[in-house]
This record gives sequence, structure tokens and C-alpha cells, in this order.
Amino acid sequence: MNKIPITDAGFSRMESELKQLKAVERPAVIQAIAEARAHGDLSENAEYAAARERQGFIEGRIKELEDKISRAEVIDVKNLGGDSIKFGATVRLVDEESEEEVTYQIVSEYEADIKAGLISVTAPIARALIGKKKGDSVEVVTPKGGRSYEVLEIEYK
Repeated sequence: MNKIPITDAGFSRMESELKQLKAVERPAVIQAIAEARAHGDLSENAEYAAARERQGFIEGRIKELEDKISRAEVIDVKNLGGDSIKFGATVRLVDEESEEEVTYQIVSEYEADIKAGLISVTAPIARALIGKKKGDSVEVVTPKGGRSYEVLEIEYK
């Protein structure tokens, strides 16, 4: 059984989602199924079919979250440190062409959310950043082409 490295914040989000699914979503869909059954003929009951489909999704997600939580190796990023980039680091970069600044935290693939600035440790940019230090220039090959970044700041928070 492979351990999954995950940040403390990512673990908390997974636990919250699991709690929400078990305490709120699951009972609501069971109630919806019961109400749809009361309407009679199930073969032509769209409400019943939709509720059963939703139940399948919820149960699948619960199993997935329980598996991830059971295999999680929670890493407290605040206890990490150093002057090089590794898992959990929050990195501020500047695009060397456009001068646009971006900030990313390197996290597990299960908690990655680019809109929130959380990139997977397996993403091309994260792989290029691992081991780099403040002031280093990083060449990143992405599906959109090559980019060059300079590391401005590294934090573990």
C-alpha cells in the first residue's frame, strides 16, 4: 500500500469533504430516492434515475476519499525549510519574458488546484522547480511551449 504525501491543509480538506458527503449528501440522496419511489413506476421515473446516479457518484467519491485518507502521509509544511524548493514549498516566480509574477505551492496530485495556486508535484513546472534556489532561472517545457522563470522567493508556510 503506497503512502500518499499530502499537506496538512489538503488532508483537512479531504476530511471535510468526506464528512459532508457522509453527513449531508448521502442522507439527502437516500431521501430523494425514497420520494421518487413513492411516485410509482420506476422504469419511467427520471427523478429516481437521477437520484440513483447521484447516489452512485457519492458512494464512489466516499470510497475514493476513504482510500486516500487511509494512505495519507501528512506532511506539516511549517516544519520544512531550507533554501531549495521541495514538496510543500510556496514559490514566487517571475516570467522572464512577460515579467508577470505567479505564486504556487507544490502539493500532492490529489490536492492540486491551479486556480488556487496549488500545483501537483508531478506537474512539469513543479518538477523543473524541485531543487532550485532563490535567484535560479528555470526552464519549463509545458504543453503550451517553453517558458523561463526566475525564482524570487521560497517559503514553507
